[in-house]
Amino acid sequence: MTIDLLIRNGKVVTPQGIVEGDIAVQGGRIESIGRSVASATRDIDARGHWVMPGGVDPHAHIEQMSGMGVMNADTFETATLSAAMGGTTSVISFAAQAKGQRLADTVADYSARAKRGAIIDHAFHITVTDTSVPGFGDDLADLIGAGHRSLKVFTTYNIQLSDREILDTMALARQHGALVCVHAENDAIIARAKEELIANGHLRPSDHALSHPAMAEIESVARMCRFAEFLNQPVMLFHISTAEGAALVRDARARGVPVWAETCPHYLFMTADILDQPGLEGAKWMCSPPQRTTEDQDALWAALKGGDLQLVSSDHAPYRYDETGKLSAGLDAGFHEIANGLPGLETRLPLMFDAMVSGGKLGPEAFAQITSTAPADLYGLTQKGAIAVGKDADLVIWDPDTQVTYGENDLHDNVGYNPWVGRTIKGWPVHVILRGQTVMQDGVFHGAADAGRWIDRPTLATQPTGAL
Repeated sequence: MTIDLLIRNGKVVTPQGIVEGDIAVQGGRIESIGRSVASATRDIDARGHWVMPGGVDPHAHIEQMSGMGVMNADTFETATLSAAMGGTTSVISFAAQAKGQRLADTVADYSARAKRGAIIDHAFHITVTDTSVPGFGDDLADLIGAGHRSLKVFTTYNIQLSDREILDTMALARQHGALVCVHAENDAIIARAKEELIANGHLRPSDHALSHPAMAEIESVARMCRFAEFLNQPVMLFHISTAEGAALVRDARARGVPVWAETCPHYLFMTADILDQPGLEGAKWMCSPPQRTTEDQDALWAALKGGDLQLVSSDHAPYRYDETGKLSAGLDAGFHEIANGLPGLETRLPLMFDAMVSGGKLGPEAFAQITSTAPADLYGLTQKGAIAVGKDADLVIWDPDTQVTYGENDLHDNVGYNPWVGRTIKGWPVHVILRGQTVMQDGVFHGAADAGRWIDRPTLATQPTGAL
């Protein structure tokens, strides 16, 4: 038989270990690994290169309005193009409920946006902001049953739910088989810290870090772990930034609580010092929670190594550094008037490869696990995240010797700046394959604006695999 695609001679990272050999692809799926195949329609020589699963980024904001009323910079086309150029082949973004909106209408709206332009495969977390809408429970049950099996709630901002609403939403999720994701920061602590800073005239972007004290994360993470324990409901804690937050997750998991957690590259590679720039320049790096300390960085790496944190997402939240985004409140804006977030879909994998594979921090197998396999397993992307027979042929070929220094504006999103400017990366994605088709080769895009497919995820009949 002549197969569709053969990738020869690569160092293939599979869940069972590293295999030096070939990958055969037929009908968009992996047909065999390691076994020589005589004839193929297309042939790629990966000698001297790593072959990794396509990246799965489970935390990105795309075509979404911020709580401050600022639309982020990316469409599904620009965001997923950027993702593909950086080696990510599946993304989970948010279908964010507006106040008073039926959840069914929310998901229909975002689905239409994605259908117009998604270049890679995608799914949604349903962001719940208003549980009082008529039919809320029925809509939620129907959507979970239709394959939207993860929700998001906030404990802060003007879209937060009360503790009772969070518990009630968790109970519904448990009943119908969904994972609940949480932005966990204590709103009262943030409000008090912010008001004190403003009253004393501390308005620079660097003051943003002080407005989100570590204690805001610590208190809320502890509370959400107890909520998960109380209901025995699976919970994913987003963007852990502190040593104490990681320790709380570790302790909860040791008690048998069904809780998981992620961190992001900006917490692993940046500290709060990055916000201290001339004028409003520091706004480019503002995110919530903010970057922390080198001690927190060390603790987060240790938590990834020990399995206390399971994955690394980008938390891609793109706003241009102009009047449409970060500077929408003017050139004299205080930190509290500046949209939070930075782009990351395109840079997440190169940054992690540089540290974990080239830098030897945790190694190539851990890299594949943390950036692809774990997010696919935890969020129910059953055909994604691993190089295994029968899985979708989502593959990335990495040249371990290529070095790239990031420039001012060299990403493929619509943000207009690169928050990693000046950083040199060793190891680069040179060939990206989605379901057996090349979408990027040697820095040239080969995909199509509507090639991405929605990923139907089964309900959470049991706890996610690879767990406790």
